[in-house]
Amino acid sequence: MQCDRHAQNAQTVFLNGLDAFLECEATMRHRQYDLPPLDQLEAFEAAARHLSFTHAADELALTQSAVSRQIAALEEFFGVALFRRLHRALRLSEEGVLLQRAVIEVLTRLHQVSAELRGTSRPKAVVVTTTPGFAGLWLIPRLAGFTSAHADVDVRISASYTLVNLNRDGVDVAIRYSTQEAAGDGGVHLFGEAVLPVCSPRLLRDRKRPLKTPDDLRHHCLLHLDTGPSSQLLEWPPWLRAMKLEGLKPASVLHFSAYDQMIHAAVNGQGVALGRLPLISSLLAQRKLVTPFKKSIVSPRSYYLYQSDASRKKPEVREFLAWLQAEARTAE
Repeated sequence: MQCDRHAQNAQTVFLNGLDAFLECEATMRHRQYDLPPLDQLEAFEAAARHLSFTHAADELALTQSAVSRQIAALEEFFGVALFRRLHRALRLSEEGVLLQRAVIEVLTRLHQVSAELRGTSRPKAVVVTTTPGFAGLWLIPRLAGFTSAHADVDVRISASYTLVNLNRDGVDVAIRYSTQEAAGDGGVHLFGEAVLPVCSPRLLRDRKRPLKTPDDLRHHCLLHLDTGPSSQLLEWPPWLRAMKLEGLKPASVLHFSAYDQMIHAAVNGQGVALGRLPLISSLLAQRKLVTPFKKSIVSPRSYYLYQSDASRKKPEVREFLAWLQAEARTAE
């Protein structure tokens, strides 16, 4: 009798398990979308954006091991490696790049619809990355013209020489200083530039150290830019060579790590700098800077616009780019 009961129990367990398996199989066959869980996709998007499981865990309020398990489950679901685990570094695989694009688009759309269903509107923001010189001397002084007409748009500027990945890092617009060859097909030309010496008006009034010809620079302090992608182009040798003054030795030299700092030093009368038109056009118009000589050289670099894929659907980004290009046309 006891053996019969054990056999009956075993049969019941088997049949229950079989029913559950068949029910699961039927559900899988009738699912409209064969997708992994949303929390795994969120973990992947954060990890792909930061290229760090640890930073993704901090953002999602999870442990690093929890994020790692979610990524492993996602890789098992797709049957491919989404990341390349390097020594103390993480990189997306080709499959990971493909998935990242789709996940960003889907999660962004879900976020927007969720906000609409909850009766809240998506905050309007334009995230811009550019060089410190362009931001401080050209963009920020003009920005009130855009924000006054678009008070509901939050413009966020990241000024750095670091080249970011727009799609990966959530940046809408990049304004980069580049040669035409390096700009590639994706860059939209904003404007070029000319380079010539500039200084404070009070240096021109110094009778003991006149600034009437380029050769007079030997009596003055020359301001140099030491770092950044444009430093080699903005140092004095190319301009002096064009003026046939390669051997000129100035009275002294001051070095700077950022172009806007160097220009502010020129405004304060600390020496003569190489000015870039049209970046400093407003300072010349205000007579904060003057050009002692009218001889300029054309830079081989220009400013180019780049836009992320996700931002192409944002009306505020389109409006910002239209305003930016209109401002650039007036500056040329």
